[in-house]
Amino acid sequence: MKRGFYTIMSAQFFSSLADNALFVGAVQLLRSEGAPEWQQAALVPMFALFYVILAPFVGAFADAQPKGKVMLISNGIKIIGCLMMLFGTHPLMAYAIVGLGAAAYSPAKYGILTELLPASQLVKANGWIEGLTIASIILGVLLGGQLVGHAISSTLLTIDLPLINTGIDSPPEAAISVLILVYLLAAWFNTRIPHTGVEMRPMPRNPLALLPDFWRCNTRLWQDRLGQISLSTTTLFWGVSGNLRYIVLAWAAAALGYSVTQASSLVGVVAIGTAVGAVVASMRMRLEDATRVMPLGIAMGVLVILLNFIDNVWLAAPFLVLLGGLGGFLVVPMNALLQHRGHNLMGAGRSIAVQNFNEQSCILGLGFLYSFSTGMGLSAFGAIASFGILVAGFMWLIKRWHASNCVKYPEEVEHLLDIARNDHLHG
Repeated sequence: MKRGFYTIMSAQFFSSLADNALFVGAVQLLRSEGAPEWQQAALVPMFALFYVILAPFVGAFADAQPKGKVMLISNGIKIIGCLMMLFGTHPLMAYAIVGLGAAAYSPAKYGILTELLPASQLVKANGWIEGLTIASIILGVLLGGQLVGHAISSTLLTIDLPLINTGIDSPPEAAISVLILVYLLAAWFNTRIPHTGVEMRPMPRNPLALLPDFWRCNTRLWQDRLGQISLSTTTLFWGVSGNLRYIVLAWAAAALGYSVTQASSLVGVVAIGTAVGAVVASMRMRLEDATRVMPLGIAMGVLVILLNFIDNVWLAAPFLVLLGGLGGFLVVPMNALLQHRGHNLMGAGRSIAVQNFNEQSCILGLGFLYSFSTGMGLSAFGAIASFGILVAGFMWLIKRWHASNCVKYPEEVEHLLDIARNDHLHG
């Protein structure tokens, strides 16, 4: 790997670490304020909101600026969201601003991989970047859980700045103040990311002109015989996974009687499995073989349903590791294939923005559906069963879709696979 790849990995690790720790802090902040359950569940779709609203613009912005600069600006926006949460803004609104920073960050984070590396290294790069991201999820959720726990928060709250009244007087507020420092560390790594030498694509003077361009890009990716399969798979995976993070917290409270701090460790257990699956996929899978992992998505759906029958943490832990492992092995090659097709069709930043739009729309839709259902009395067990059926059913349909493409358009599919096998044809 090129030297700049490791700097990107470091920047991504600390930014994602803070994102996931902040989620736990925001959940605890809402609980400490006596907010209803639906507001806690709504944190997930609120984070996804700007991914959807700004999708036509953030991809073009990422292609118009050096990717390191875009990531630096994005981390600055996340810090603003943290400060808003600290000083009186409703946590849902402040968390949406953090999501705004993440929406701008993502096209640059993934887009730079296709600029820096050839096609033959994309699966490997995605494996390591996803593995590191999952590691940051593990540590971030655990860090957030510990920061809002009594042992650490009581120490943090004893720290006073001379002549300054910070107004920080609760465990979640103390946790958020620490996470601002983590975002600053990520921002420092952003300043060390090298230029890739790829020509910038200037944004149009009228930003609204990006709307039809984005729609064309979205349509091209959905019409591509490999792009449509990888995009539908990753859309479903991240739509469910994004909400499963909160559902596991709710399930752990209902099935095991766990607090936020205790339940956060189980979210980390899922992430451990995902990291292992991602790294194994990066070593074993090739780009042209990505579509062969689709049966794992069906298996994931079945495992999610079976989670309802577990009420013992010693059985739940290895079960969640297996669930995460299947997810990691599924998403890494599919994500790499999607990046490859998008890079060839429209450029890195725009393709990642299209990907984010679809994936975050799924998170947004499922998240609001779950929040509404929770407000109407749906239990965590009912939500888990519904999500499992959704995953298994739709993955079966996507698998059938690809099989139909191979029968109806064999020459086109084989041509696209040949491009995936040849570095000289990558972009």
